[in-house]
Amino acid sequence: QYDQRGCGKSTPHAILADNNTQALINDIEALRLNLLIEKWHLFGGSWGCTLALIYGIKYPNSVLSFILRGVFLCRSSELRWFYQYGASEIFPEEFEEYKSFIPPEERSDLISAYYSRLTSENFSITIRAAQSWTLWEMSTSRLIPSSDYIKKSNNNHFSIAFAKIESHFFKNNIFLKENYILTNIKSIKHIPTFIVHGRYDIVCPLKNAWELHNEMNNSTLNVIVDAGHSIFEEGILKALIKITDAL
Repeated sequence: QYDQRGCGKSTPHAILADNNTQALINDIEALRLNLLIEKWHLFGGSWGCTLALIYGIKYPNSVLSFILRGVFLCRSSELRWFYQYGASEIFPEEFEEYKSFIPPEERSDLISAYYSRLTSENFSITIRAAQSWTLWEMSTSRLIPSSDYIKKSNNNHFSIAFAKIESHFFKNNIFLKENYILTNIKSIKHIPTFIVHGRYDIVCPLKNAWELHNEMNNSTLNVIVDAGHSIFEEGILKALIKITDAL
């Protein structure tokens, strides 16, 4: 499993310099070459799904298949849905807490408002912004909210990298043109693709998976009727294990 720049065991922690989509794709390819892997199956969930597809578009001949969970195509409409308006209608209490961290006059662009605080030189502001950003996503990621999942927002090491790097990519439109994946889908349409998506995914709505599935000539879509976004939900986990066992 690959920890992207600034996350997990990668160092420096939460770094934003030279941290962009093109660099991440190059890192993934460098990993393949270093491990002497001719072709591989790519697994990715949410933002990992985004990276897997972008990698495939650049290096289609290296990909045996895609296994994708919680499809995220990272279009501006998807970012608005989750961070500005849409998911707010389903989790109004949690959204109220998320937006209340930002002064009313800056709430028309919550991603930018959070980004300015997450990159603040005042570390206490950065910590509070990171906790608030992370709490919003952890609170909405599962069909049945999990207290342990929500508590991840209190882990400053995790939440600072999580919030800082997410907002950095989203503020910069992931350093690619709008709707990049579907616009450039032609080169990977033939690759076997296994999609697992929760019916009640609020972070990344099922519409994303449906649109991707309809563009791929060799894909299967497994909709989990009692799940949200998280890989730790039983139905999603079982479906992914079944796919990987079959491969």
